[in-house]
Amino acid sequence: MIAETVCSAVAAAGLGIAAVTAYRKRFLSATRIAAYSLVPLGLVMTGVVEWLADTAFSPTAWAGFAVLGVSWLLFASTRAVERRRGGTRKERRAAAKGAARREAVAPAASAPSLGPGSRPASKPAAKPRTETAADDFSDIEAILKKHGI
Repeated sequence: MIAETVCSAVAAAGLGIAAVTAYRKRFLSATRIAAYSLVPLGLVMTGVVEWLADTAFSPTAWAGFAVLGVSWLLFASTRAVERRRGGTRKERRAAAKGAARREAVAPAASAPSLGPGSRPASKPAAKPRTETAADDFSDIEAILKKHGI
């Protein structure tokens, strides 16, 4: 009841302001103000305000919103866990079976054997980068020339 009265008063005040604005020959602004001021009145007439007021002061409605929030949190957390693990349990099983089948058919290639007691050569230490931006573009130009571009 109070919400309907407040909305009606806001609509009446808005229409009054729109009338004053129209009197000052600002018709576009007056029309816009009138449109905004009619929104609360329309909400009262359709019953939306009464429904919102009943919902806002209902403990059952707030408990329902809380249950919906908990439900959403559960859905979101399970989805986050699935993404971290790499899919659902069914998808992980299918991937594991596929990997086992592929390995049974053709074992994965391993590093080449260099004989007993030999180790692969280690990479040389990286040099500190002192190249300019022009040197970076020269590498790109070389690649483009190699491909005929």
